[in-house]
Amino acid sequence: MIVAQRGRTNNLRRVRSRQQESFFDYSLLFIVLFLLAFGLVMLYSASAYDASLHYNGDSAYFLKRQAASTVLGMAAMIVVANIPYHFWERFAFLGYAASIVLILLIIPFGVEANGAKRWLRVFGISIQPAEVAKLAMILCLASLICRMGRGIRTRKGFLVVLGIPVPVCLMVWQITENMSSAIIIFGIAVLMLFVSCPDYKRFILLGIAGIAVCALAVFVIVKLSESEATSAVVGVRGSRILAWLDPEAYASGKGFQTLQALYAIGSGGILGKGLGHSMQKLGFMPEAQNDMIFSIICEELGLFGAISIILMFILLIWRFMVVANNAPDLFGALLVVGVMGHIAIQVILNVAVVTNTIPNTGISLPFISYGGSSVLFLLVEVGFVLSVGRGIKLKDL
Repeated sequence: MIVAQRGRTNNLRRVRSRQQESFFDYSLLFIVLFLLAFGLVMLYSASAYDASLHYNGDSAYFLKRQAASTVLGMAAMIVVANIPYHFWERFAFLGYAASIVLILLIIPFGVEANGAKRWLRVFGISIQPAEVAKLAMILCLASLICRMGRGIRTRKGFLVVLGIPVPVCLMVWQITENMSSAIIIFGIAVLMLFVSCPDYKRFILLGIAGIAVCALAVFVIVKLSESEATSAVVGVRGSRILAWLDPEAYASGKGFQTLQALYAIGSGGILGKGLGHSMQKLGFMPEAQNDMIFSIICEELGLFGAISIILMFILLIWRFMVVANNAPDLFGALLVVGVMGHIAIQVILNVAVVTNTIPNTGISLPFISYGGSSVLFLLVEVGFVLSVGRGIKLKDL
C-alpha cells in the first residue's frame, strides 16, 4: 500500500511538473532553419555567375555576405527568444519614432544602390529603414491595441489604429521610393486590426474601396497611355502597370524582367533542369538573386520545388497560428499575428509578382532572397514568436 501510494504521488508530481514546463516550438525553428539553408543554396546558385563577373571572380560574394547576415540574425533571434516579450512593450512607441527618424535620415545620408536610395550605412553595415519600420509597427500596434481595449471597437478607435501606419507608409513610399514595403506595413496593420476588431463590415468596405481605387488607377493609366504613349505621362509606376498588362510590348523596358521570369518558370517544367542548371541567371535575368529568385527555383527545381517551398511557408504560417492561439495574453498574440502577417503578405506578393499576377513592385522572398537587413529583422521577428511560445505552458496546449 505504501509503495503504491508513493508511486501515485511521484506520478502526480511528474504531471504537475510537466504542466509547469514552458513550450518551445521546435517545429517552427526547424522550418525557419530549413528555409535559411535552402535560401543560401539557391542564393549561391542564382548569384554565382553574376558575382564572378563583377566581383573579381569571387562567385561566393553574395553568399558570404548573406551568410554573415544570417549568422548575425540567428544570434539576435536566440537573444530575443530568451528575453520575456513584455520587456519590448516599453520600447514600442520609441521604436515607432525611431523608425520615422531613420527614414528621414535617408534624405541627407541615404546610400543609393541599383537606382534606389533606400539604405543607411552605420559602421560599415547597410541598414534598410523600411525593415526597421515593419518591426516597429508590429510592436507599436500590439501595444496600442492592448491599451485601447474595447475602445478599438468604436469608429474613432478603429480609425486611430488604421491611421498610425499611414505617415510611415507615406514616407517609405515617397522618401525611399519603396511602394512594396509601404504596402506590407499597411497590410500588417490591417491584419492586426482585423483579428482585434469583431466588426468585419468595416474590413469588407475597406477592401471594396481598395479594389476600386486600384481598378480606377489602372483604367486611368491605360487611357493616358492610349492618348499619349510616353513614359512621362504615366510615370515609372504607370509603366510597370502597362508592362504587367502586356509584358511583350515592353520587352525592352519595364517588362523585360517579368518576361525573363516567365521564361524561367515555363522552361522548368515539372521537375526542373536541375540545381545550378538555370539559363536565365546567366546574364538574362537582372539581379536574379533578389526579387526574382523564385523564378530560378522554378527553373532549376521545377513545379515540384516551387510547390514544396510554398508548402514550407504554409507550415510556417500554421505554426505561427498555433502559437498565437495559445499565447498567454493579447499582446503576445498580436505580436505573433503581426509577424505572421508580415511574412505571409510578403510571400504572397513575391510569388504574385514573379508569376505576373500583379505589377512588378520589387518584393523579396522571405529568408531566401538576397538582403542582409531583411533576413536580420525577419529572424528578430521569429525570436519574438519563440519568446511568446516560451510563455505558453504545456497544460494550455
